[in-house]
Amino acid sequence: MSTADLTTTARIRDAAIDVFGENGFQVGVRAIATAAGVSPGLVNHHFGSKEGLRAACDERVLEIIRVEKSKAIDAPGPTGMINALAEIEVYAPVVAYMLRSFQAGGALAESLLEHMIDDAEKYTQHAVATGRIKPSRDPAARARYLVLCNVGAMNLYIQMRQQREGKLNYRKVIRDLAEETTFPALELYTQGMLTDPTMLDAFLEERKWPTEPPNR
Repeated sequence: MSTADLTTTARIRDAAIDVFGENGFQVGVRAIATAAGVSPGLVNHHFGSKEGLRAACDERVLEIIRVEKSKAIDAPGPTGMINALAEIEVYAPVVAYMLRSFQAGGALAESLLEHMIDDAEKYTQHAVATGRIKPSRDPAARARYLVLCNVGAMNLYIQMRQQREGKLNYRKVIRDLAEETTFPALELYTQGMLTDPTMLDAFLEERKWPTEPPNR
């Protein structure tokens, strides 16, 4: 594939992420082609079908999340988090796309979610290895919980705003969500919430799990 083909493919894919996020997956290939400045035939040429295009969009969305999470984890001190918050509006198309995907449901939505969870386990375990996050007795379960909490909260927040406001400015919505949730999330993750380990100890004993998490 030539450099021009790669550039056209990326332009169509990125336009599709924007259009799908704004209008949902019922939108036709023609609208995506118009947004990308190409012919509908060229969309099919590069992606084979609308389903093929959506799969490519999923892959790109996962890549963006993976890269940005890794940057935040690897940055020294709080730099990564502060930079991510400062630039959070740039993720509006990704957030809108994910919302539409989970609203639509089906195999592609389930696949996107499972890939997000798999990636979350990898970058949280990387953070454990570098001493940024405490180890877990069940890293896969922790990653699933974190993704479900974050995705669920995001979807509920945005859907409630849609019901109240109609057409949304996603850049503003994700900024508002970040402003409302960053402090309580950091406090909870850093300091915890329960004053004693009684409930955890009882759960671990009932499940016959180790009382201490594994070493890093």
